[in-house]
Amino acid sequence: MKNLNICIDIDGTVTEPFYWLDKANSYFGKNLKPREIRVYDIEEAMGLLPGDYDRFYDEFGEELHRGARIRSGVTEVIRRHHLTHYIHFVTARDKRMKDVSIEWLKSHNIALDSISLLGSHDKAGKAAELACDIFIEDRYENALQLSEAGYDVILIDCSYNKGPLPSNVTRLKHWYQVDRFIAEYSVMYDSLELVL
Repeated sequence: MKNLNICIDIDGTVTEPFYWLDKANSYFGKNLKPREIRVYDIEEAMGLLPGDYDRFYDEFGEELHRGARIRSGVTEVIRRHHLTHYIHFVTARDKRMKDVSIEWLKSHNIALDSISLLGSHDKAGKAAELACDIFIEDRYENALQLSEAGYDVILIDCSYNKGPLPSNVTRLKHWYQVDRFIAEYSVMYDSLELVL
């Protein structure tokens, strides 16, 4: 029997956070470096007009997602924990990106039980539906929303997600730390189950 329900964002969480930047720099005539991206909103980060990035994404979104680089350790960590826990991907990507998202996950041999493309950053409702125990995320505002809804959150550290964190949000730098966190959380969860 599986123990935890682990919800995981995709962009910036399992993918490298700036896989879109070279293409966007070229398209918009910019020369931004990853360390210069200090906010999550791409239009704000790049100094674009409202709607500019949406048009770019409409044209190149599938290509960007298909070519996204994976973060180090993701495949092995998720595979290991999928043996004893449920893995649910919950992303703000639009539903039209479902095929390319599944194709990318399969191409990297990433194990999963479900994928939800919400088309929105409001993830608390889906977390409730999936009886989420831990949510792994890279967007600061999402981490705060999920925290407020009572979920334990791992925030993958990025240049654009700095800020104070509540006690149920843990900032981690890489997936090997995520591996240890889940293992320790699982032991604590098992101990609670025995008590109850």
